[in-house]
Amino acid sequence: MTSREIQHLGESVIDELRATLRGDLIRPGDSGYDDARRLHNLLIDRRPGLIVRCAGVADVIGAVNFARRNDLLVAVRGGGHSVTGNAMCDGGIVIDLSRMKGLRVDPVARRAWVEPGLTWGELNHDLQAFGLGATGGYISVTGVPGLTLGGGLGWLVRKHGLALDNLLSVDIVTADGRLLRASADEHDDLFWGVRGAGANFGVVTNFEFKVHPVGTVLAGPVIHPLDRAKDVLRVFREYAPDAPEELTWGVLLFTIPALPAFPPQLHGAPVVVATICYAGPLPAGEAFLRPIREFGPPLADLVQPMPYSAVQVMADFVWPKGYRNYWKSSFLRELSDGAIGTIVEHFARVPSPQTVIVIDHNGGGAIGRVGAEDTAFGHRDWTYNFLVTSAWGNAADDQRNVAWTREFWSAMRPFLADAVYINYTSDQGADLLKSAYLPRVRQRLVALKNRYDPTNLFRMNHNIEPDAAAAEPR
Repeated sequence: MTSREIQHLGESVIDELRATLRGDLIRPGDSGYDDARRLHNLLIDRRPGLIVRCAGVADVIGAVNFARRNDLLVAVRGGGHSVTGNAMCDGGIVIDLSRMKGLRVDPVARRAWVEPGLTWGELNHDLQAFGLGATGGYISVTGVPGLTLGGGLGWLVRKHGLALDNLLSVDIVTADGRLLRASADEHDDLFWGVRGAGANFGVVTNFEFKVHPVGTVLAGPVIHPLDRAKDVLRVFREYAPDAPEELTWGVLLFTIPALPAFPPQLHGAPVVVATICYAGPLPAGEAFLRPIREFGPPLADLVQPMPYSAVQVMADFVWPKGYRNYWKSSFLRELSDGAIGTIVEHFARVPSPQTVIVIDHNGGGAIGRVGAEDTAFGHRDWTYNFLVTSAWGNAADDQRNVAWTREFWSAMRPFLADAVYINYTSDQGADLLKSAYLPRVRQRLVALKNRYDPTNLFRMNHNIEPDAAAAEPR
């Protein structure tokens, strides 16, 4: 399906849109245009014809109606952190939600109503004042909407599930410009689909979350030299089956940056790091983690009690702004010796010091207590998630880094499940959707798309295409 570009619209049409907005209308040539179109992934360089920086729900409705009436390509931007770059488009209109940062917290009922411009760091900063936390996001700058609508792995996933498992309702502007409330009691079919494929069905303007008592947790990195990586991954594998649900953790391979948080002798060193968040009674956490922290011994053990809001920002340095990114991800069939050897071997030849390899332990906790077809997100039984986040600074190095990532991925294929967490990959297309969604889930999603977005207005996403017949005039 093709769309018109903004340049084909008359100035009077654009002026009419501008007059209806409380927020800003940004166009090519405006002083803030380049900043407004810049994404976290600098490999994506797109030039939209209009950016509507919405101040509220009325602006969102106006932008959706304008795009539909004028047959424009639509992108929706929350935090702008998606590696695919779907938050930006060429020639069309971007509905930018970054100004919409409203937050209401009910600490007694343990509820939070969150507008889509908030990041996880901002949300958990405010929740900390009440000793509460929201599950979702391993780094603070990730936006609430994109992460939640695609799943929502984060530091509380084993104790409290995915971000979308904690959704109670959403307010969503659909392709026909209606504002709907979707929950277990209203538009429950839409609420089901939003939880895992939500970007396909509209623009979410408010999220209602369950939030949880968290307060102080035991968290931080345990750092080992790279030559001990195989041993560290085996220890991780040994302790994962008995890990309490209060523990969300993983192993990362990366190069230590020159930051004050790390001893100077580690700056520039390739390392293997166990990253830990224990959200339970601290003595119990100390007891379970003692043999893991003492193994080696490590180069540095920085695990300590800290507010949960500090955990939300503790890994930000690993994925800083200002880099080009290409990611590959899949769940692992198992963390076998063969998989471990392949991971370590390929990281030893990594072309960029900004590249990070992640093995997350997600299974065996709250994520598995939700049925595989109870939400659109269905991959709930895998123990480990594997992720390669290749990052580099210069365009001249694009080919080298992408080629290394693909070669690594090819070597890992024997160990990978045909199942992917859709938020973690640069891949797109039909093959990805088959890996991301269970077969009956895909069928239900197409039916929902037919009902709520039959012309595929919202297609700058991991797109569920409607049946062709659904888009025909009625």
